[in-house]
Amino acid sequence: MENRRFSVPQDQAAHSASQTGTATGISADAMKVLRNTYMLLGMTLAFSAVIAFFSMNAPHPGFLITIVGYIGLLFATYKLKNSPWGIVTTFALTGFMGYTLGPIIGAYVANGASQIVANALTLTALAFVGLSAVALVTKKDFSFLGSFLTAGAFVLIGAMVLGIFLESSAFQLAISAGFTIFASIMILFETSQIIKGGERNYVIATVGLYVAIYNLFLSLLHLLTAFSGDN
Repeated sequence: MENRRFSVPQDQAAHSASQTGTATGISADAMKVLRNTYMLLGMTLAFSAVIAFFSMNAPHPGFLITIVGYIGLLFATYKLKNSPWGIVTTFALTGFMGYTLGPIIGAYVANGASQIVANALTLTALAFVGLSAVALVTKKDFSFLGSFLTAGAFVLIGAMVLGIFLESSAFQLAISAGFTIFASIMILFETSQIIKGGERNYVIATVGLYVAIYNLFLSLLHLLTAFSGDN
């Protein structure tokens, strides 16, 4: 009796391997990056929140140390993005940013404005979920926003420097509004980059989304404070 071997044709096997990706309109590689990104993002957000909680009564490091620390750790993360040490620097970066956030939240709580913090957190979470859903459901390519983000970053940096010398509450409010829009667009752009294959490193994708969430929360916190009439 003839001994036959049954095997799946290579093209059929490849089709089966990518079935999950094609069913959702997202490639298997993109789905892997997306899962790893959201997993790492969730862990870094939790770590950052813990650090922020324990640093609520600590003195704020100040604008200069915050900028230098952020840029230094961000540079290290980009350099080590393809090694396990990139995850270490990601936690170091998000932990440091959580530390800079702690004294700010502590000041709100000490002044009886914890509800504003809660509202800002809620709005940030809703905005992130909503914007991510738009990118995932529509699968629209938002890469065209890259040039806008580059120009917007320079404008906002210039506005921040100018804001140091201008004691104008209206100008500070405008900066916060600008950062809210910038961070929202950043979430759309970063998520689109993942699902469209423009970003294949989940460490960098995590950092980009974390920074967007961080800036969105701070901006909403300032805006809600202004609208509530609290100092």
